[in-house]
Amino acid sequence: MMRSLNQWLFLSINNLAGRNEILDKIGVFLGEQGPYIFIGLIVYIYFKRQNKKEAIYATITVILAILLNHFVELFYFHPRPFADGLGVVLKEHTADSSFPSDHTTFMLALSWSLIMFEDTKKIGRNMLILGTVLGLCRVFEGVHYPFDILGATIMGHFSANMIYRSKERLKPLIDLILKIDNKIFRKA
Repeated sequence: MMRSLNQWLFLSINNLAGRNEILDKIGVFLGEQGPYIFIGLIVYIYFKRQNKKEAIYATITVILAILLNHFVELFYFHPRPFADGLGVVLKEHTADSSFPSDHTTFMLALSWSLIMFEDTKKIGRNMLILGTVLGLCRVFEGVHYPFDILGATIMGHFSANMIYRSKERLKPLIDLILKIDNKIFRKA
């Protein structure tokens, strides 16, 4: 039942691929470049908005989330849609496990983490929407199922909660990073 639903949702989104060259190029660009867009956003939040602590917590959240993804992949293999013979593939990809999506986990872990803090809640929500759309571009490309994106959403949220609840224990690390930052970027 769930497999059928996942495949049906995949085909509903991926069915739009291969019909318009411009749409295909945009979808592939957004699907592939999403994490770089989010790196740019976290750099902006750190340096321009001066939400340094929030950006550091978000980065730690990403590290935890990606490590958890790899742990899941050790015990659970889920083939990619093209390995199941489904859909149109716009971008070649290795036939490794698709669940959960690392690209989307990266983007949504940052987003969920920022939502946890009052000063970055609004930008975090906007990033969550953007990250979800960019994650769905991975489905459009033919390299992920929708449930891979859902798994990434859950993994990002779980990791953000874990780090947020551990923020007092992480405070010495955050303070050390900020001290190093102050030495490097001290205004003369």
